Amino acid sequence: MQIYDTMSKKKVDLVTVEEKRVGIYLCGPTVYDYGHLGHGRSVVSFDLLRRYLAYRGYEVTFVRNWTDIDDKTIERAEAEGVAVKELTERFIEIYLEDFKKLGVLEPDSAPKPTERMADIVSYIERLFDHGHAYLLDDGVYFDISSFPEYGRLSGQRLEDLKQGVRIDVTENKKNPGDFVLWKFEKPGEPSWPSPWGKGRPGWHIECSVMSTACLGEEFDIHCGGQDLIFPHHEDEIAQAKGAGHGFARYWMHNGFLNIDNEKMSKSLGNFFTLREAFKRFSPLVVRFFLLSSHYRAPLNFSEETLKGAEAALSRFNDFIGRVREISEMNKGEVAGAVDPIVKKAREQFIEGLDDDLNISKALASVSELVRDINIMIDREELGSDGADLVLSFMKEIDEVLGVFSFEREALDGEIEKLIAERNLARKSKEFARADSIRDRLLEMGIVLEDTKDGTRWKRV
Repeated sequence: MQIYDTMSKKKVDLVTVEEKRVGIYLCGPTVYDYGHLGHGRSVVSFDLLRRYLAYRGYEVTFVRNWTDIDDKTIERAEAEGVAVKELTERFIEIYLEDFKKLGVLEPDSAPKPTERMADIVSYIERLFDHGHAYLLDDGVYFDISSFPEYGRLSGQRLEDLKQGVRIDVTENKKNPGDFVLWKFEKPGEPSWPSPWGKGRPGWHIECSVMSTACLGEEFDIHCGGQDLIFPHHEDEIAQAKGAGHGFARYWMHNGFLNIDNEKMSKSLGNFFTLREAFKRFSPLVVRFFLLSSHYRAPLNFSEETLKGAEAALSRFNDFIGRVREISEMNKGEVAGAVDPIVKKAREQFIEGLDDDLNISKALASVSELVRDINIMIDREELGSDGADLVLSFMKEIDEVLGVFSFEREALDGEIEKLIAERNLARKSKEFARADSIRDRLLEMGIVLEDTKDGTRWKRV
């Protein structure tokens, strides 16, 4: 398998620290507000990576943190008049509910900075010992000039560095880009003891500590959104390498998500939380939309693109339903007719995802299988044995994709009654009444398809 490594700026072969075992760290959200579509894209992109590596036989250890102490968590807690811990625990539960709806697997470990303070203090002491940290009146800082490799991930030159997001402005810093490791306490803020005085950690040190604590001083893949490359991931590397760790072998970053071709922003009024998206579309449609474009490419969210994803997913699910019906008929066939179609689809599916998660190629292989099997069904060439093989393949790849529906939906009583009434009206040649019932069902989101094997239905 090849992945695109942000550090080397090219696709590279994935060579893990331990053969057939892989450790992955994904920077999780700061839990002070509802999760938005950008969070959704990141967790779905790397859920796909995790699932695929497991599919390919790797033993995966997946870590995703919660940032539960930060300027934003403190400000939001103060605004609501609650303790920071109460606020963050509430939003962690909200994130967990949303991620579950998206079909995102729970991490093997979900560390929080507030539970790792002793490790964080020890890490900063190590940076002092290695000559990378220094003390100022408001806290402890990392001296970026002490780490010659600084800027390698982001492509920033040390002499040209501009201050990035969350880099505090302090006049006495040795370099403008020096970042805080430990902030001294302010009145009313949560704080913890340290050799330098009570306070709390900076954002960047939290992830360096949590990733190595959970995965070891050298691990395989560090993931996150492109917006984290600088300064967050650049600073993580400086801290970890400065502390003498091998740290992450590879860096993977997902692309930005735009809303109607504009950057998502609260100020532009185009900011969508996951929960708002779920009110308009099924969570599995949102998941399919988020994973159906290459993870590194920009992704545009709009009513049109979501409807396109909904239609595409519906075609796959309709196909599964059609094949399932034949599977249940228990009729014979030419035994080997389906084998080469499934084998080719599987090979191309793997070939696509082995190429830095080329999801377009992977989904194209499934679409080709759908086309070929539908032709067989139309010609009445598919029997139950072949249908079972196709269903098995679709379930196999859905362990990676996590989007298909395999169970027959239960119609509620009213819809079931209306379909039966329409069938009776058609049999009695009351076509106007049959059309009226069809229209009513359409208003309820049910589309009917009359076939020689009976009336099929699907939701729109």
